[in-house]
Amino acid sequence: MSGHSKWATTKRQKAVVDAKKGAAFTRVSNLITIAAREKGGDIAVNFMLRMAVEKARAANMPKDNIERAIKRGTGELGGAAIEELVYEGFGPAKTQFIIKSLTDNKNRSASNIRHLFTKYGGSLGSVAWNFSEQGVIRIVKSEVRSKKLEDDNFELSLIDAGAEDIEKEEEGMTIYTAPADLQKVKQILDGKNIATETAAIEYVAKDKAAVGEAERETLGKFIEELEESEDVSDYYTNANL
Repeated sequence: MSGHSKWATTKRQKAVVDAKKGAAFTRVSNLITIAAREKGGDIAVNFMLRMAVEKARAANMPKDNIERAIKRGTGELGGAAIEELVYEGFGPAKTQFIIKSLTDNKNRSASNIRHLFTKYGGSLGSVAWNFSEQGVIRIVKSEVRSKKLEDDNFELSLIDAGAEDIEKEEEGMTIYTAPADLQKVKQILDGKNIATETAAIEYVAKDKAAVGEAERETLGKFIEELEESEDVSDYYTNANL
């Protein structure tokens, strides 16, 4: 996985308390708007929009909010344009981070993200060389067990569809694909009625960095602030916890 447990991140996002819902809804709303702007507002034909809407529903975002975000992307509603920005930098203990920002205010987002790095002893800097973009699909352990997904024939069907690697972890199963094959593998899972925890194109670290016990608390606080920031739509790290 992309360093710090994305399984844990997803659980926290789903169980987000009321005080943090605003930030969570802003992030996923911007994700929907960008997807609708790029390839239209029909989730039946726009795969990335469907993934964004699934994420919104998992976060219990109201239907009206979802529809407004789609209309904003297709130009049916006004509002400031949403830009997608990518920042690279070094966090606590020289860990590497790539941060995605979907924002209507580039200057504010750049300032806030730079401040977070500086606050925890880090800085912006080039780290993308250590990451590659991959399709990543996660299936929770309960789903793996109930659908008997550890069968060799099932894994072979995923490999035939484009899965490059399948990892069995404590939390469940993670499937890696080339970005172009993510939709094909996800459709196979959907066709078998297999629920996925997440399905997206992510930056996956090639070389991971061990983090010492003394540095984990600071790193955890940094990550928590990233997760709570409206200016951060997602983050990826090489930190191995």
